[in-house]
Amino acid sequence: MGIAAEDIERVRAATDLVAVVGEHVALRRSGSRWVGLCPFHTERTPSFSVNPDMGYYFCFGCQAKGDAITFVRETRQLDFVGAVEALAARAGIELRWDNQRESGQRRRRARLLEAMARAVEWYHERLVTSPDGARARGYLRSRGYNGEVVRRFRLGWAPEGWDELCRALSLPADVARDTGLGFVNARNRLQDSFRSRVVFPIFDARGEPVALGGRILEGAGSTSGPGGSPAPKYKNSNASLLYDKGEVLYGLNWAKGAVVERGEVVVCEGYTDVIGLVDAGIPQAVATCGTALTERHVATLRRFAPRIVLAFDADGAGQAAAERIYGWERRYEVDVFVASFPPGVKDPADLARSDPDGLRAAVAGAVPLLSFRLDRLLAAAPETSVEARARAAAAAAGLIAEHPNQIVREQYANDVALRLGVRPEHLLHGQGRNRASGHRAPVPNGAVSGRPPRRGRRLETASLLALSLAVHQPEAVAPLLHEVLFRDPVELEAYRALAGAATLHEAVAAAPPEAADLLLRLAVEEVPDADAGAVVGRLLDEAAGRVLAQMEAEVRAAAAPGDDLQTIGWLKLRVEDLREETTRPAAAEVLLPFLAGRAACEGRS
Repeated sequence: MGIAAEDIERVRAATDLVAVVGEHVALRRSGSRWVGLCPFHTERTPSFSVNPDMGYYFCFGCQAKGDAITFVRETRQLDFVGAVEALAARAGIELRWDNQRESGQRRRRARLLEAMARAVEWYHERLVTSPDGARARGYLRSRGYNGEVVRRFRLGWAPEGWDELCRALSLPADVARDTGLGFVNARNRLQDSFRSRVVFPIFDARGEPVALGGRILEGAGSTSGPGGSPAPKYKNSNASLLYDKGEVLYGLNWAKGAVVERGEVVVCEGYTDVIGLVDAGIPQAVATCGTALTERHVATLRRFAPRIVLAFDADGAGQAAAERIYGWERRYEVDVFVASFPPGVKDPADLARSDPDGLRAAVAGAVPLLSFRLDRLLAAAPETSVEARARAAAAAAGLIAEHPNQIVREQYANDVALRLGVRPEHLLHGQGRNRASGHRAPVPNGAVSGRPPRRGRRLETASLLALSLAVHQPEAVAPLLHEVLFRDPVELEAYRALAGAATLHEAVAAAPPEAADLLLRLAVEEVPDADAGAVVGRLLDEAAGRVLAQMEAEVRAAAAPGDDLQTIGWLKLRVEDLREETTRPAAAEVLLPFLAGRAACEGRS
């Protein structure tokens, strides 16, 4: 359940799409539309079109399209609910939720976010101003973090006292628990979750604080975990209503602008890695928080950039789950690369301090995952004998076989074969078959996937003119149309969506993808200067011509034509009537039921 459907429609109706888009694009009026340079791809000639009356935009260059909600989602990197909330606030609309439980959860989340924001500021002020934060400030200076870094990343200090944060903020026990800021201990007292730690606030993509990470300072106070065991060096908030570590990425709130601008995101393993990368001039850096890269991380990152560079330590990158990553590349149309660091470098943060130029070079020189894995394998394999090369070739063949794209497999087989002095076919397992899984390799990227290619469509056919009129002037043309008039399958689906919906928005939502694209494109094009009756007459003429040709072929093939010749004669007369303006309405009135009835009898409707 979510925002009440009628409130979503109220937000759409109250939103001035030209004003919303105009905050990002310089628009100029062109007839009934507004046009400008597309914000989603680089272009010199405007191909981005906005129809404020219909409430849609469409780019004829990159096919970006949607309504005000879509535009806010894409430009501000929000989810659907966040975009609706942003537009509702802009329009002064108070949103309702489909049920009380959902509304209560939203209020609960807002309360927890408010508490987390207060905690972030309290920890930050404690680091910057308090005497007990001196040791933390010294540690940060030793890492090369100056005041600008501390302020930019809102770093903080959690003192060693048992409950200083909870007491200072007067946190209720349930809020402390549900934010992860505190817990009730064995003595039934509320206790801070983070103590004697430098605090790294974790924000979601919208910039809302949802969790904390902390690095303990040895000797600064309590460093014992449960049962007296050593406390972990790094600690993250547990999963909560605010925080899911399988989806949230540290630093994305700061990095997203640079990620979009550069078309690339660099993924590392920790907060200090992100800070090091940013300090080295690589602002497009984010980090997983105590977990491996997940599919949800990839889905989130794909909203911002198509290229993902893994900047893990050497072991982490080498052990990345290749099969999953190859699957993500195909599923989300991303390219995953790996940055290779010099021997002895522990992590990007280490390299940022010792050799920032080397860090930048490593990221710039990132290679595809399979290339990285093969390079590591062959660098470690001795090539001093035929037997050693054979063993290296067998191991390389196993890595190559894991890749689902046959063209990629063949190219790497050629490269490795040259290096090892073997034949490429010895490195390929079967005809496109993955030895590890025993299954046929998936269709390569860019190959036919069942979806028709995107086609350019011009408003010069009667069917497209009729559809455009059905979009812009439904009251004039809708009563005259029927699906039997549409031969093109995409146009037929677009018509069916329009005929079955009360509004254009409902039609777009119900239509298959390519038909929805067509409807959006028609919505932002100029209203055709055409007479509805004449356009439908042309469509009827074409449809009747197809039926006539079919009937005449059947008559030629039949031994006894029967009544078909009489029907053919009647149909030819009605087609002649269609071509005269004075007799067109009467001819259309009888022809359309005839064609629809014939199609129904043949099972085509």
